[in-house]
Amino acid sequence: MIGPDDIPVLPRGVRIHWDKVRATWVLLAPERTVTLDAAAHAVLSEIDGARSFGAITEALAERYDAPAAQIAADSAGLLGALRDRRFLEVVS
Repeated sequence: MIGPDDIPVLPRGVRIHWDKVRATWVLLAPERTVTLDAAAHAVLSEIDGARSFGAITEALAERYDAPAAQIAADSAGLLGALRDRRFLEVVS
């Protein structure tokens, strides 16, 4: 589980990309692609390799006027699944 002080990082070779053919955002990795919905894109767009998960969820809560606890719970699930599939790394 990702904690509020953990720093999510997209590893080398993984990036967010606008797919013109599909007209949607995707997460690209070597020989793998994940289509992103609007919520996943919003979360992943906040990852800069410097800010903590807590800072990211607070920024999203402010931007979307939503409860930070709910955003943290939803985002932790997303980021945990991406980490399990090696699309994301977490620095403690």
